Amino acid sequence: MNIEPALRISYLRVRFSLICVGIGLLIFVIGAKPDWFGWNRVSVVGFVQIVVFLAGLGLICIGGYVGISALWGREQRSILADIGSRLIGTGYVISVFAGMADVFGMGAQTLPDTPFFGPLQAIGVFVGQIVIAIGFVMFIPYHFHVRETSK
Repeated sequence: MNIEPALRISYLRVRFSLICVGIGLLIFVIGAKPDWFGWNRVSVVGFVQIVVFLAGLGLICIGGYVGISALWGREQRSILADIGSRLIGTGYVISVFAGMADVFGMGAQTLPDTPFFGPLQAIGVFVGQIVIAIGFVMFIPYHFHVRETSK
């Protein structure tokens, strides 16, 4: 008698998510700390660096979402998990808006001046990352399956 497991994990999706998170982390670090690679040419964080680390953060969010949703398998997601998945997207939007505030005309250095990453923008991106982290914690499947065995 073959019993179908209650939890089916797509290992292809988990591998994709790990690769996506790894590449996103590398891109994020390149954007946030290019001097670690010897690529820093200016003393302030400029527009290109902001775009690069936000793109890396986006890849981390997509990869994490795909991986954790693969852990849910065929199970229906809980309300807490649905709220968590929406918090991941909301946190990314907060980070993008805070990081690109100068480009959107809401920061201290509006265009045509050279936008740079200031302390208030850093706080905004950090708050966005905290919201993303809370969303991921809420999105994790915490249910345990008990399989009945027949004798």
